[in-house]
Amino acid sequence: MDLTLSPAEQAFEAEVRAFIGEHLPADIREKVRLDRFLDRDDFMRWQQILGRQGWFTGAWPREHGGQAWSAMQTIIFNRVAGEMHCPELQVFGPAMVGPVLYTFGTEAQKAKHLPAIRDSSVWWCQGYSEPGAGSDLASLKTQADDQGDHFVVNGQKIWTSYAHFADWMFCLVRTGREGRKQEGISFLLIDMKTPGVDVQPIRMLDGRHYLNAVFFDDVKVPRENLIGEAGRGWTYAKFLLEHERVENANLRFITQELQKLRRVAGEVRSGRRRLIDDPAFAAEVAGVEVQFKALEIGLLRMLSDMHAGAPAGPGKSSFIKIRGTEIAQRITELLVQAAGPDGQRYQPGPLLGANDDALVGPEHALGPVPSYQFCRAMTIYGGSTEVQKNIMAKHALGL
Repeated sequence: MDLTLSPAEQAFEAEVRAFIGEHLPADIREKVRLDRFLDRDDFMRWQQILGRQGWFTGAWPREHGGQAWSAMQTIIFNRVAGEMHCPELQVFGPAMVGPVLYTFGTEAQKAKHLPAIRDSSVWWCQGYSEPGAGSDLASLKTQADDQGDHFVVNGQKIWTSYAHFADWMFCLVRTGREGRKQEGISFLLIDMKTPGVDVQPIRMLDGRHYLNAVFFDDVKVPRENLIGEAGRGWTYAKFLLEHERVENANLRFITQELQKLRRVAGEVRSGRRRLIDDPAFAAEVAGVEVQFKALEIGLLRMLSDMHAGAPAGPGKSSFIKIRGTEIAQRITELLVQAAGPDGQRYQPGPLLGANDDALVGPEHALGPVPSYQFCRAMTIYGGSTEVQKNIMAKHALGL
């Protein structure tokens, strides 16, 4: 596949670089560059800047307010964003529930929710996993009782990313128990301010707060918040998961971490030479760069198919998810190796911005261990690697 940029694509890349250079707030750029904690305002400020440019939902079709970016434009944007220290975009709105809404939603639902996703004035979270239904998502038990003009929801979701920041949740609930366990599941939109919604934090090893448990106690959800038909939520969930697993290629994150790895390996000394001049370490860096380039080619092929109207397909999206996860994890491992003993200090003040404690040691050593710890979850969230391999075996190999 020819990855040479056309003149139009080169112009787009130049436009993206110029826009980010002019509009990315300096304080946010420094937090990302130095692995500092980002709060809700940091994410929303940048996403709303992109929204005003029409780039927060750049890949959406024009009829829904997007820019109809090509596959290559999507890759260019993510690559440049990684190189220029942009925050990770919160994709629950633009890449997950947004496509579900404009594909399966009513005109009233589109009119209500799509504009707020485009301009990032509303933060969405995903209510899928439960204590007994993670990779086996179809076993979910959160119940939504049909009361005619509304549903009453009771149950629990867990590992819900940024639910404490969220305004709305898209949620899988059980509305029927007949037939196969995939049947009787419905797709609801839930306002997080609704009485009976209780968000409880789950702290990570590094002290940061990303994840939550969410409890529903007689939560009243209007019937107008039901997407599509009751009982067909599994169909909509599979559609969304294909988009989520493409996002889990982690293109922006890998680009950023690779750039950081090259910089750190050029600064750290191994004996009398730079670490990057150590043949064994240089070979590891080169190996992960080659793997990343192969991932980019695979992602470009899949995005091209999707832009042409073909579904991503569970086998292809699972492959992208697995490889993106493995490459991201390997880079964080190499960064921990590069940081050496300096990286073992836990410094919550500088890391979380919780106080004015001075940083001890080099700045590049603050973030690698927390990033490594967080990235261990990549092989679980979005569908565990073991489950993805089973999907590939079934759909790609016919096993």
